[in-house]
Amino acid sequence: MFSKRSVVSFLIFTAAIFAVTLIDRNPLPDFSHYTQVKEKKSAFFDYILPLVKHSNQLVIEDRKQLELLAAEVGELSFFQRRTLIELAEDYYVDRENRSDFQVIEQLRLRVDPVPLSLALAQAAIESAWGTSRFAVQGNNLFGQWCYKKGCGLVPLRRNSGTQHEVAKFDTVSESVGSYIRNINTHRAYQDLRVSRAQLRTERGSASGHQLAENLLEYSELREKYVHEVQAVIRINKLARYDTY
Repeated sequence: MFSKRSVVSFLIFTAAIFAVTLIDRNPLPDFSHYTQVKEKKSAFFDYILPLVKHSNQLVIEDRKQLELLAAEVGELSFFQRRTLIELAEDYYVDRENRSDFQVIEQLRLRVDPVPLSLALAQAAIESAWGTSRFAVQGNNLFGQWCYKKGCGLVPLRRNSGTQHEVAKFDTVSESVGSYIRNINTHRAYQDLRVSRAQLRTERGSASGHQLAENLLEYSELREKYVHEVQAVIRINKLARYDTY
């Protein structure tokens, strides 16, 4: 017998595959053909926005499941506990020596959508508006690294002694999903997740401009990178997407 979580996950997975098939039917557009900066930016955002919304929607569906569990914490059924275990595994939450309540509280920090403005700005910066070598050859719009030989593209200016590569993805949608998962689970962005939860409690939502303050570890440029992300959000008026 399949659990409710398994059935829901299957349906979401099926819908995701269908959506990805539609969205990724065409390869990354050739944004280098645009001669007008305004048109290039508009085309880039029009392309990447549905992909980010789609990945965020999958997180939102998980969040709904989590909140149902939170309402029953202390009296979880066998199948509800299985759902909790699967969520914990999906979002890399350690359950050892933790109560269901503690696991749920940890998950609440992680199972949360990333502000659209933040994702759009980082995609623009990391991919040079969809024209970088890593974007064109690897569908990687967020500069994500991998560490197994042959897993991606070797940076032309990789420091001597380092082994990382820039990850390759089968589709741009896969790259976006990996970025969302990275923000939601990597220890480097713990402060970002805490800030997101606090802002949600205090103001109802978190803006990309505010959360960008917690991206010091995303780039070796640190504060300069944070300011660049915020500038892209401000100049391109991306905050309007955070009401989604």
